[in-house]
Amino acid sequence: MKKEQIKFLMIIFFMTSFLGCKEKTEQPANQKLVKAETTVHPWAEKASYQNVPDVLKNWVDARCGTGEAVHWVADGAVYEYPSGKKLFGMIGFDSSTIIWPDEPNGKITHLTRKTFAYTDPETGEVLKEYNGQPVTPIAYPYQMITYRLENDRIYGDVEQGVGERVQVIKSEDGIPYRKMGASYIYNAQVYLDFSLPTGKQYQAWENYDFFIHPEGSVEEPYQMAWQRYGALPPWAGMPDKKAIIQLHSWRVESHDEFPPKLLAWAKTEKPKWLNPPKDIAEVRALQNGEAGAGWGR
Repeated sequence: MKKEQIKFLMIIFFMTSFLGCKEKTEQPANQKLVKAETTVHPWAEKASYQNVPDVLKNWVDARCGTGEAVHWVADGAVYEYPSGKKLFGMIGFDSSTIIWPDEPNGKITHLTRKTFAYTDPETGEVLKEYNGQPVTPIAYPYQMITYRLENDRIYGDVEQGVGERVQVIKSEDGIPYRKMGASYIYNAQVYLDFSLPTGKQYQAWENYDFFIHPEGSVEEPYQMAWQRYGALPPWAGMPDKKAIIQLHSWRVESHDEFPPKLLAWAKTEKPKWLNPPKDIAEVRALQNGEAGAGWGR
């Protein structure tokens, strides 16, 4: 199995992007408030949008946007466990869009792709080599997620992979949520335990906390924090070490709002990741290996 195919098994959900420090471009303090007052939801008249409970609308609108593609940008670090030593920095983003179906009970489909790079822990420069080994960014050409609300939890089934490795990972436990004042907290925990083609067992734990505030109430209304406990990538040369990845993420509406260093890296190394798949047909082409050159960049 190719390394790129194995990577599709390693993370179920992105997202990535949280409550931490970040670079940002200057913008009016009331920019998001103005947008909230003037934007007309493009699916407001669709039966599927009218048919779902508000808590699911809130999740989908925040996570995937209400028309144009949105991006969750992230920064953070990788720490050795249990010493806590900072091994690497990390930056990345996902690009997302949503398809609301025409029929009332149709599948709500989230199309996304995501990529993350490891950086030097001191300088913040993107690593291309470490101890003589090439450093490979995490990169998913696509994930297609369908959402539903059952038993007061949000479930997202994930379709991913290429060729014979295309699979649907069913959401078993769902995403619980709680409301605090006018804000929502959505929590997704992922427990990974499966065999690799090498015969080794892949085990990791990941936790996603999304903090969704009413637009206009805070400067960054869409925030996320992510943690992962598991093994380091093979190029790190520490097969017996475990590590903690901790990322902070927040949603932006355009490439102009990316942190400059992240945007420069994406334009040079991962330009196709700056936009989500445009439709399900593109996802099917990627699954069949027909999407053309460039996905390794």
